[in-house]
Amino acid sequence: MATESEITSFDLRSLVRANVWKMTPYSSARDEYVSDGSEKVFLDANENPFENGLNRYPDPRQRKLKSELSRRKGVKENQVLLGNGSDEILDLLFRAFCEPGQDKVITVPPTYGMYGVLAALNDVTDAKVEMKADFTLDLKAIYQAIDENTKLVFICSPNNPTGNNIPTEQIKELLLNFKGLVVIDEAYIDFSEQESWVHFLDIYPNLVVTQTFSKAYGMAGIRLGSCFASEAVITVLNKIKPPYNVNELTQAKAMERLGKYDLILQEIETLWAERSKLEAALAQLSFVIRVYKSDANFILAELDDADKRYQDLLNEGFIVRNRSNQPLCKNCLRFTIGTPSENDRLIAALNELK
Repeated sequence: MATESEITSFDLRSLVRANVWKMTPYSSARDEYVSDGSEKVFLDANENPFENGLNRYPDPRQRKLKSELSRRKGVKENQVLLGNGSDEILDLLFRAFCEPGQDKVITVPPTYGMYGVLAALNDVTDAKVEMKADFTLDLKAIYQAIDENTKLVFICSPNNPTGNNIPTEQIKELLLNFKGLVVIDEAYIDFSEQESWVHFLDIYPNLVVTQTFSKAYGMAGIRLGSCFASEAVITVLNKIKPPYNVNELTQAKAMERLGKYDLILQEIETLWAERSKLEAALAQLSFVIRVYKSDANFILAELDDADKRYQDLLNEGFIVRNRSNQPLCKNCLRFTIGTPSENDRLIAALNELK
């Protein structure tokens, strides 16, 4: 068993695909110039010169946005990568670290389905290790699945679709003993009272954390994801990311939303209260067998007949998610927490079901 004092020997180069390690990243026109605040005539990027607010390429390094985000998250700017949604960042991890047709990753179903999709897309083996019945990691089975070609382990915490945090001690043990990268998807971390793993980046060099503006920040439409990791890992990902992967409108809207951080916190508190209200209401229904504790903005519930109840709700105008096809989730529906009025209407509809 490794200790935290021994993990400084982590060898990133052995994980990076050889061609990626050797490659020189594309340098865009705006990579080569950093504004000093003075007025300049830009004749370097073959842009349309007629000003309309969007005729210039966006900052390829998203410097203002990274500065603000790093300040709020308590990390260094060189530990931040931004992407066109978290899915782009996850794809970059596959392309940087996994050799097609040779390497493999480990996922722990039930979990977010894009990990498996991206593994298939990149011709990387997805060695699925099912969670235990209580939705915690089966560490013994994970270690048995790891071999010399295992590069990444994906852990969603709080987990989708189950809603629970993965125990801290389990993740620490994995970080200490796995020689590859442990990728913790924190899409729902803002709805949890558990501390984010971004605060442990300087302790674990093999830790990668992804987050998103789509959930608590209410910005799903702008498609913005963030990645937090060591400077060395971020440098590798910057090598292969498209030069202008985060557009000007997305950067501007994200900065605008971060300027209303108090409103974000108010919305999160409202969703916490609404989550408790919906949990209590579901627990009172005769056809609900179990309501799982949630640290996210949704609730997973086991029902008598998920297919029937899904259709019943659809007939009443409510679209929820049937997760019965996921391991350990037979007859389970996932309910996203809506506005107070939406939740009241949902509870009323549920109470009318026979």
